[in-house]
Amino acid sequence: MANMRWLTAWRPVVLIAISVFVLGAVAGSWTTARAGHLPFVTKPILLKISDTAGRAEGREVSFASGFAPVAKIVLPAVVNIASSKIVRSSDPDSASPFFSDPFFRQFFGDGFSKQFRVPRDQRERSLGSGVIVNPVGYILTNNHVVDGASEIKITLSDNRQFDAKVVGKDPRTDVAVVKVDANNLPVLTLGDSSKMEVGNFVLAVGNPFGVGRTLTMGVISATGRGNLGIEDYEDFIQTDAAINPGNSGGALVNVQGELIGINTAIVTGGGGGNQGVGFAVPINMARQEMEQILEHGKVTRGWLGVEAQPMTSAIAKALEIHNTRGALVADVTPNSPAAKNGIERGDVIVGLAGIQVEDSRQLSLRVSQTAPGTRVKLDILRDGKPREMAVTLGELPSKPEASASASRSTDRAGADLGVSVETLTPQFAHQLGVPSGTMGAAVTDVANGSAAEEAGLRQKDVIQQVNRKPVATANEFVTSVRADGNQPLLLLIDRVGDHLYLVVTPHS
Repeated sequence: MANMRWLTAWRPVVLIAISVFVLGAVAGSWTTARAGHLPFVTKPILLKISDTAGRAEGREVSFASGFAPVAKIVLPAVVNIASSKIVRSSDPDSASPFFSDPFFRQFFGDGFSKQFRVPRDQRERSLGSGVIVNPVGYILTNNHVVDGASEIKITLSDNRQFDAKVVGKDPRTDVAVVKVDANNLPVLTLGDSSKMEVGNFVLAVGNPFGVGRTLTMGVISATGRGNLGIEDYEDFIQTDAAINPGNSGGALVNVQGELIGINTAIVTGGGGGNQGVGFAVPINMARQEMEQILEHGKVTRGWLGVEAQPMTSAIAKALEIHNTRGALVADVTPNSPAAKNGIERGDVIVGLAGIQVEDSRQLSLRVSQTAPGTRVKLDILRDGKPREMAVTLGELPSKPEASASASRSTDRAGADLGVSVETLTPQFAHQLGVPSGTMGAAVTDVANGSAAEEAGLRQKDVIQQVNRKPVATANEFVTSVRADGNQPLLLLIDRVGDHLYLVVTPHS
């Protein structure tokens, strides 16, 4: 009891002491913040940073120093690239000022002077960036920075200049390797882009607008970005770190100073500059291309020989499949590995070499990254039922073979769908610019607000299947549409040589 009375008596004193301590801590933190420091930061953040010689050493990166220690590692290994090429153009007035005289043109017209035009050579210059990845002068950059260049100048961080030559390039991923005759150059350590996550801090380094080396900070906004129409093979890292013209080929690094991407493209939104949406080729992809270039002088890819498209819920329902996972085969190239091994239109590829295939982009990437001659197991769904097939991949042709088709008459139909079609005759095919021999019902008109328009059908599309059944004429198309009543229609169309499936749901 005595002890309890003692605690009761001293309770006010204890509370006052605690309050004074807390107030003192808060006041001290506020004073620290006013002095330019953040409150309650008692220790700097310790990051592992690789120096330019490739050695790992501890560098303290604190809120006070920011990313200055990382910048000291990265900036010397990023170079400026100035390239130039000769472009031949025909200047309408290059033959003689006489031809540009309005009086002359009044009598002879513009066409007469064209036969006298003289091609004029013009030098086209561009600026970009690159990253030193080997101390003996190998530099990783974008293909579009050096493509077609007759002269390439590299400027290092110490302002030394070198002539460079292209070792090899890969336009399909926009990666190129160039070489300068130098030694003991600062390099960047290659990181692992597969470990990067949305929200990670990143730094972009390059030469925007030719102003000189510039470092910007941001976060990873997304990974695995594709279907953007920028390159043939897309698996971009998206970032809001400022990337502007001239940054192409520059470095995207993590907070350890490791190279995790090559800055490639931006979305300008019509403004012509950074809008906070930039894309970089992940270093894991760029490394694979670079190694092939250095070993073989070119990049070779596996080839399956299918045109694949993403699944949608409407297509899945039409195919009686319960989810939208996988890549839908819209066409099979004749004599390709897929054709020789029995892959058919309408198959859905859901697995490759025992690994799930989520969509058509992933299938394309994984096939391209597999060596030609590799025998792989494919898991497919055909008519909703699972199958396994083994295919030996070929080598992707330098110019992909066009898929074959066959011939074409006239009818107007599909009013319920809002579409007009005609049988494809050879003459009509020529007018539409459709490959000779293609068969089907050509779309001549799509009504605004119609079911056909909502599904994405366009003029000049050639409808070749309705609900998996071939149609060779406009009459066959009409018959198929009527036979299926008011149900959704799965159409296979040929769009300028490419095939894809669309689902048209008639308006009730």
